[in-house]
Amino acid sequence: MSTLPKLLTQGSALFLDFDGTLADLAHRPDAVDVPGDLARLLDRLHEQLNGALAVVTGRAREDIEPMLSPWRWPAAFEHGALRISAHGDVSAHRPQGIDRAVAAAQHLAGRHTGLLLEIKQTSMALHFRLAPSLEALCVQTLSRAIENAGGLQLLRGKAVIEVKSVGVNKGLAIQAFMNEAPFAGRLPVFAGDDVTDEAGFAVVQRLGGAGIKVGAGTSIALHRCDNPQALRAWLTEATLTPLIHA
Repeated sequence: MSTLPKLLTQGSALFLDFDGTLADLAHRPDAVDVPGDLARLLDRLHEQLNGALAVVTGRAREDIEPMLSPWRWPAAFEHGALRISAHGDVSAHRPQGIDRAVAAAQHLAGRHTGLLLEIKQTSMALHFRLAPSLEALCVQTLSRAIENAGGLQLLRGKAVIEVKSVGVNKGLAIQAFMNEAPFAGRLPVFAGDDVTDEAGFAVVQRLGGAGIKVGAGTSIALHRCDNPQALRAWLTEATLTPLIHA
């Protein structure tokens, strides 16, 4: 994969996914090994960009914040259904019908070892990394659970199926940040690893910025790097010298 160019300047806005991007994927969401210096790295980047840095993740707020405690940055959790602006304003959207999907997933996880249900404030995720043969059953069960709920959709990621609002994705979350200070007027850069990040790549590149695909797989992102370690090294290098003017 190609070496990343120096994309970050004083006029950049930086958006970062978490799992598979800043931190390596694990067999369970609660087993992720967070590098000890990651919070300090985010702090340095946040300062250099005058606050124009946000984490954009599918994770629930209560799940990820303890991993990088104390949390100090703007963020979009649950693919943007829960968003915290740079000024601390919180917006959240819980769609109707999500409880039925949760109940169906709970029943399925109770019958099959290896399935892990993650219940969030506005959505849910059913992980099958430990039971890959159950993928089709998970899709079928959740599809039936939401078939009469027009405001819900299935979102398939790496060994996970999520149920969330149709009006929520990472691209919309990034666009909302870009309409606010300190992000407005800057060129956005977004790094992510999964199909759920493609909407984010589309938005930042439509705005004249750049997407960075972490790892293998088809993507519309303009740039690539091998793995989270390579991305962290690139981010660290950006903090070692003053960012140039755009």
